[in-house]
Amino acid sequence: MATKVVDKLTVAASPPADGGVLPLTFFDVPWIFTGPVERVFLYTYPHAVEHLAAHLLPSLASSLSAALHRFYPLLGRVRPCSSGGGGGGYEFCSTGGDADRVELTVAESGDDFEELAGGGPMDVGRLYSLVPRLPRPEEGSSELAAVQVTVFPGKGLAVGVSIHHVACDDSSFMHFVKTWAANCRVASGGDVDAVPPPPPPFLDRGVVADPDGLAAKTLVQMRQLANSGPPPPPPSGPPPKLFMASFTLTRDSIDKLKQRVTASGGGGVLSSAFTEASANAWTCLARVDATSAARERAHLLFSVECRRRLTPPVPQEYLGNCLRPCFVEVDTAGLLGSGADGVVTAAVAIGAAIRGLDDGVLDGADGWFQKIVSLMPHRPMSIGGSPLYAVYDTDFGLGQPTKVELLSIDKTPGTVSMARHRDRRGAAGVRHGAVQLMLR
Repeated sequence: MATKVVDKLTVAASPPADGGVLPLTFFDVPWIFTGPVERVFLYTYPHAVEHLAAHLLPSLASSLSAALHRFYPLLGRVRPCSSGGGGGGYEFCSTGGDADRVELTVAESGDDFEELAGGGPMDVGRLYSLVPRLPRPEEGSSELAAVQVTVFPGKGLAVGVSIHHVACDDSSFMHFVKTWAANCRVASGGDVDAVPPPPPPFLDRGVVADPDGLAAKTLVQMRQLANSGPPPPPPSGPPPKLFMASFTLTRDSIDKLKQRVTASGGGGVLSSAFTEASANAWTCLARVDATSAARERAHLLFSVECRRRLTPPVPQEYLGNCLRPCFVEVDTAGLLGSGADGVVTAAVAIGAAIRGLDDGVLDGADGWFQKIVSLMPHRPMSIGGSPLYAVYDTDFGLGQPTKVELLSIDKTPGTVSMARHRDRRGAAGVRHGAVQLMLR
């Protein structure tokens, strides 16, 4: 099952003439001392590593360079500002020098591809050999991106992508990966019209205003928490014996949950596939957690996309973080209620919390970080990903992925990742709108 590194390539690109240094916004700052967002995309690929090197790898490398030319902040680093200025004292820097590059690792694996691409429980360590590690920060400066391509001879191909969370959220992460994939389809002679290429990223960070100095305030809070300086990055790799499993919630199941919420009198809150799937997962995890009953209140934490909620709205193609935390709290007894009662309780609370953002998406922003820290001892369930990002539309010329995994959820116990299911045609009883849940 060992994964062997075959080659390491350095992929570079020149930033535009007006590029170079960009400030961090207050949406970015909370992620400075965290780790990367890590995804692996698994594809059917009945060839050996030599075939990859001769045929697909040149297209993967050239298309990655083309994508990085547009997403040039990912080429550089996040570093302390020499002037101590914007972003709470940090900035993105990519100047076109020798240090501006992304490493592309080529590897070969003897693991069981079909098992990894299935939905059953598996040791996360097997998947972590398929995503590249970002180097540890040096003097407060961190590299932002790395990629890995792993061949399972005669079986499959894995594309692993690691991007530091300070550089972008899931929306921007998938925007970059889909741009790379579209470029690769063109370079390899594939049908670019099968999945149209995304529009270019929007790089003007001035659209995110910070009149209250939230970036600097948040950084001060983070450093106060650490007492003796910034907290260290999380350890690389997962703890031993950590397992993940995937489950599918079909459109029929989601519709039935919505009907239960409506019948309970909770139809006035926002009901969506995200709401119902989150409620289902939250209830299930609470019931299998032996410590749940000992806590009076149960907590859920997830991020909400803010681009279209800001005034004025920020373009969807904006490159960076544009998320706010959303906090949900219910009586534990209600969450553990018999039958479907717990799911209804959870769904009503989640929908009401999302609807409440209409009153002011940035309300209480100066207290978000402290509230997240205060919730950690209560073991909240948290959610990563979203059906909105359509991860299964990522086609490098190999068709749809057979499986996509969000591995970075391993850093937080009680975390669920969510994605729109790959089968949107109704095969095997799965209809459009189905949701894939990956539980840690």
